[in-house]
Amino acid sequence: MIIVISGPPGSGKSTVAKILSKNLSLKYISAGHIFRELAEKEGLSLLELNKKAEENFEIDKKIDREIFRIASTEKNIIIESHIGGWLLKDIADITVYLNASLEIRAMRIAKRDNIPFTKAIEQIIEREESHSRRFLVYYGIDLSDLSVFDLVINTDNLQPEEISKIIEVYLNFMLAKNIH
Repeated sequence: MIIVISGPPGSGKSTVAKILSKNLSLKYISAGHIFRELAEKEGLSLLELNKKAEENFEIDKKIDREIFRIASTEKNIIIESHIGGWLLKDIADITVYLNASLEIRAMRIAKRDNIPFTKAIEQIIEREESHSRRFLVYYGIDLSDLSVFDLVINTDNLQPEEISKIIEVYLNFMLAKNIH
């Protein structure tokens, strides 16, 4: 079982993926974690590495190759990645897109990173603009096209456990449907 969870910063991807990983006994893989490790290794902030990645496709390719390698060799995983749903749509058993309003996402990030709300909004907008440019140029992916996803969830008014339960119900439905 390969489950891919995608979405913009602050949508709840990591939190929900970790809950699902535990509930379904699947290994959790985070492209964001790999990206953050690379930023730390290079002594850069996330925004700085995003800007650098706009000029150097090798940064994204390195992370994406690692995600592909994992998805090709391990079969019981949850992959959390901004663009994983688009990149892994032919490998994944289920692709899920989580989204939330800019304000809700900024509140979550401000709380998580202990930064002012306005700074969180600025960071989200900068990261999303960088992602949109890079992924369109490098992969031809339009981040507004959600047609590749099996399930799209607005997380504004849902708790992570509720979102996880929705995904689990959908997954059980699809598994039962495929058995008959």
